[in-house]
This record gives sequence, structure tokens and C-alpha cells, in this order.
Amino acid sequence: MITLSKTEREIIESSIRDIKDFPKEGIIFKDITTLLNNKEAYGVLMNHLYQRYKEYSLDYVAGIDARGFIFGAALAQMLGLGFVPIRKKGKLPYTTISQKYALEYGVDEIEVHIDAFGEQKGAKVLIIDDLIATGGTANAAAELVNQTGAECIECCFIIGLSFLEGIKKLEEKTKVYSLIEVN
Repeated sequence: MITLSKTEREIIESSIRDIKDFPKEGIIFKDITTLLNNKEAYGVLMNHLYQRYKEYSLDYVAGIDARGFIFGAALAQMLGLGFVPIRKKGKLPYTTISQKYALEYGVDEIEVHIDAFGEQKGAKVLIIDDLIATGGTANAAAELVNQTGAECIECCFIIGLSFLEGIKKLEEKTKVYSLIEVN
């Protein structure tokens, strides 16, 4: 398994900005916009992801709405694969299947086109997003991929907030790779 070198980790970590008390007091928000506009850091990140996943025999890369689209679409193109968006409810134009998941207060729902992974049963899919916290959205995304007849091979996150235990919960369903773990 390919993991980040110390130098790669330092380049990527130093390009992510912490915003205190956003979106509410007590939260330290991990802002990836500074990673995206740093051509060296974004290049190191995307090259690392390409090197890690080029031997996985994947069929598709799926990105979780919305920041997962940024990394997922670029990685899919680099790997010569199709990209599938996993969207919030009501955003896809064709027939969909959906999966609900719990939020701190209430529920939300994501969906994917019923034919997103083609006619091939058992298509191998990598799910990618910028961050995993409590894991609700990621768990729902993995469930959704599996409901289509495809197989979630791994979930990849740029940042994993391991102290919230979403990673541990998701590992019950699939392999999980977080480039940077925050304890």
C-alpha cells in the first residue's frame, strides 16, 4: 500500500488552513481551498492518489457532493476511468436510488443515478471526499454504491477526524484511507 512520504505529508498539511469557530464556535474548520490554489500541494496530492490507485483495477471513481467532485473527477481522468457524482437529494436529473443518513439533528439523503455504474454488476468503485468526521455521509455513500450492484473497494479522504470515530464506523463496511488523520 502506498502512503504519503514525510515530505508529501508536510507539503499537503501546510497548505490546509485552519479556521477557528467556523461554522460555529468551538469548531476548527479544515479549509482545503488553500490546498486547491497551491499548485505544488495539489499536484503532490493528485500524484500520490494516482500512484496509490493505479494498480487497484478500479472501474469508477465516485465523489461525494461537493468537494469530493474536485478530487474524484481529476483522479478518474488521471486513471482513465469514469467519474460518478454522489449528490444531495434532488440534484440529479435521471432516475435515482437514495440513501438516508442521520445528522446531529435530523436526517439527510444522498442519491446516485440507477445506471451510474453501467450494466456491469460488481463494478469496482473508489469513493472519495475531502474529509470524514462522524461518517454519516460516507457510510450512506458506500451503502448506495453497493445497492447499485457495484462494489465499494475503498473510501479515500484527504482528512480524517479520527477522534469522531467515523473512520472506525466506516471500516465495518469497506477499507478506508485517510491521507492526514487529525486526533
